[in-house]
Amino acid sequence: MQASKEVLAPNSPSENKQSKWLRRSAIALATVSAMSMSATSSAYEIKLDDSQSIKFGGYIKIDGRYVDGNIAYRDFWIGSGSVLPESQSQFKMFANESRINTTYKNGDVTAFVEMDFYGGGGNEIISNSSNPRLRHAFIKYKDVLVGQTWTTFMNTSALAETADFAGPMVGEAFVRNNQIRYTRGAWQFSIENPESFGGDASQDTAPDFVAKYTHSADWGNVSVAGLFRSLTTVSGESESGVGLSIAGKVKTTGKDDFRFQFHTGNTGRYVGVVAAQDIVGEEAEESTSYMVAYRHFWNDTSRSSVFYGNITTDITDVDRSHWGINYFDNLTPKLSAGVEVGNFEMAEQDADSNYVQFSVKYAL
Repeated sequence: MQASKEVLAPNSPSENKQSKWLRRSAIALATVSAMSMSATSSAYEIKLDDSQSIKFGGYIKIDGRYVDGNIAYRDFWIGSGSVLPESQSQFKMFANESRINTTYKNGDVTAFVEMDFYGGGGNEIISNSSNPRLRHAFIKYKDVLVGQTWTTFMNTSALAETADFAGPMVGEAFVRNNQIRYTRGAWQFSIENPESFGGDASQDTAPDFVAKYTHSADWGNVSVAGLFRSLTTVSGESESGVGLSIAGKVKTTGKDDFRFQFHTGNTGRYVGVVAAQDIVGEEAEESTSYMVAYRHFWNDTSRSSVFYGNITTDITDVDRSHWGINYFDNLTPKLSAGVEVGNFEMAEQDADSNYVQFSVKYAL
């Protein structure tokens, strides 16, 4: 690089341009070299200069899952399932949960995009291919976020650690919405994409509104969120919907923690992942759901979680639950393996299935 500089006129435009390019290249190469030697980093970051950086992250996860019962096999339980005339068993292996993400940062601007491979397509006959699926895509400038990400109604720290993708969804707030969110200290306010699930979404004219307050301390955090919606029935009539969420994560003894969620009101599609609808007939459905989970660390590398989630609805009389217990061990700082056993039940249809899932996960 020194020889290249000597053939240029001092302070010439060509020198400035080439020097800048060489300097950035050297920084990038040095950063990449440092990343390759860091085994504990949760992501790979390239610093372009003092204000600009690109970070790559995600994980590779391989699962083996056995399901037995009269609710048909799924790669992970949601709030509903197909009830079979008699019990059957099935085993599958898959890597669809694996995901990659990129974070771009330039001063006060942060952009984030992430995808996994639950986008459908492919089969086990030939290639076992799976299509990528967009999970998150948002831009954040100072206190304002615009784009697709977790609804503000969620408290993501209150999700249990599970082998089953997202665990007891029946008792969780679990939605990614396109939204505009403003954060002011412990307060968050957002307008989010509407969708009258069970009604006529083509006539939705007003966004959903969410307000949330989160209190954080050394012991953990607890959040209270309100959801306000204008829903559209099949006949085009307007129905108001109001929902409430209380959720949090509390540290107990040692590294252990207790996680909880409680939701009630017209939460609809925001809670339970299709267990409850927003509109049934011409009425807004009400639901009550909750999730509790306790995580215990056996030592510095191994831990277990036991969890339970349930949802009930007032019009469709849904009563669905999911419980499980697991064990995970970090074989290296980035590589973990675990096993989980549990049960998913649709009590109103007298149906349930047991499952066992083995997982190996490598954090990028």
